[in-house]
Amino acid sequence: MTAEEEAALGLEVPVDSIDGELRKLWEADEASTNASLMNLALYSEDPESLRSNSEAALQLTREHACRALLIAMDRKAPEASIRSWITAHCHLAHGKKSVCCEQLAFLLSGKATGRLRNTVFAHMASDLPLVFWWQGELSSIFEERLYRMIDRLIVDSSGWADPVAGFERLEEALTDARNWMVLQDLSWTRTYHYRLSVAALFDDLVAQRALGEVNAVRIVAQPAHRTSALMMLAWLATQAGWRTGLELGLAAERAAGCEECFVFESREGGSITARVAWDEEAAPLGVVEIKAPGCTVSVRREPGAGYLQQRLECPGHVVTQSGPADADSPWELVADQLSRGGRNSLFQKVRPTFMELLGSR
Repeated sequence: MTAEEEAALGLEVPVDSIDGELRKLWEADEASTNASLMNLALYSEDPESLRSNSEAALQLTREHACRALLIAMDRKAPEASIRSWITAHCHLAHGKKSVCCEQLAFLLSGKATGRLRNTVFAHMASDLPLVFWWQGELSSIFEERLYRMIDRLIVDSSGWADPVAGFERLEEALTDARNWMVLQDLSWTRTYHYRLSVAALFDDLVAQRALGEVNAVRIVAQPAHRTSALMMLAWLATQAGWRTGLELGLAAERAAGCEECFVFESREGGSITARVAWDEEAAPLGVVEIKAPGCTVSVRREPGAGYLQQRLECPGHVVTQSGPADADSPWELVADQLSRGGRNSLFQKVRPTFMELLGSR
């Protein structure tokens, strides 16, 4: 890190002096409140991530009071070492600092056995839940003695080289944690407003009558967001009561020009073909289109747009409207997810179908 980047992290202090230095920090500050409702850990195995994560923590603490723990791991370093910094993110009210949240930043180098738990987590605010934002691939550091400390785990499967292996590892962790740990995937969060939009369009009685006749689904997404596209498709199938072709012993349809295709059976016994296409120039999730004979429900987002275009088109009946789009930046998605809270039960319901689709390639 450069001197400027280090300065942005606050005051560098020895690990064993953190508590004393924090007391001095608050004694010297004029803020009226030191607020903390949770421990929020931002973990990355990119040693250069501390600066960007400090900026993310600054934004997150505007709406979510917490003690922020920034953890960067340089596992390739030849020698073991640890550096730490303290600062506070303060927000203004009536022109004065009124609420501040503590930030502790750690850079761990070399072999990390036990140091993440024993050193970093010794500095959590006691009796507060731990929200752990794991950035990047799941590594060997993600093991039982770590994830059993976590109340809410946030990941982003869009960046995983092998998402099947990643989700299988998460399945093991959820079983070991006896469902105490809540799992939230930012790939699922990216589908939130799409799901609301599709559900809103099917509130229309004309669309409801056509639901049983749906025979085709088309999704367009960026290649990097395959998991979001498949989660969206899994949600459609689960909520509509469609059975997957894998359950029925049907081979996925590989039509000409179809990059990834699936076959479902509707509750009425009809066949539904779902095609997923990839477009580098599209929004992360660009198009969701559901077709029945003579009737189309579609939700679209142009690249960079902050809204979704919703359209229902049936004979003699057309509805067009717009709604908000999901955020693009990871920290905004995390903020949205923290605001909603809950145990993410819908994702748990959709997950079996999603895992079937994910492993079909």
